[in-house]
Amino acid sequence: MAEVFVAIGSNVEPEKHVTQAVQLLRGRFGALRLSPFYRNPAVGFAGQDFINGVAAFETAQGVAELSETLDAVELACGRVRGAARFAPRTLDLDLLLYGDVVDASRRLPRKEILKYAFVLKPLVDLAPKTRHPLSGRTYSEHWAKFSGEGGGLTAVELPGL
Repeated sequence: MAEVFVAIGSNVEPEKHVTQAVQLLRGRFGALRLSPFYRNPAVGFAGQDFINGVAAFETAQGVAELSETLDAVELACGRVRGAARFAPRTLDLDLLLYGDVVDASRRLPRKEILKYAFVLKPLVDLAPKTRHPLSGRTYSEHWAKFSGEGGGLTAVELPGL
């Protein structure tokens, strides 16, 4: 079993789609550990605020199968493939970490972890002492020196989570 961390984000009816995604992930993987969720301005385009957080769970699925499962959850939540990278979306699930796997072809670990506050901060909340597989520094250490984008985070409560 591998411990995985998945970023969850939405800016189209975000409360609805984030809650739906968490429910679907629980249905497929059982118990989840969830970070706090944060509202933050869109980055890279003008649009509605996003709600972002991170889920952690264990899975026996390999990276490819897990990626397919995450894609299926996105589609079940109304995600339309082929839209611009920086555009509104009902749901975005990004596999951030798969154990300590480093695999550039699979984008593991995701570069966004150290680039965007809305990815790093929820990861720090969930796994502050976990070490980044490339830098060897904890996520708390990265947060203490963070100078990336995507700040303006405001904690939000999502009923039912």
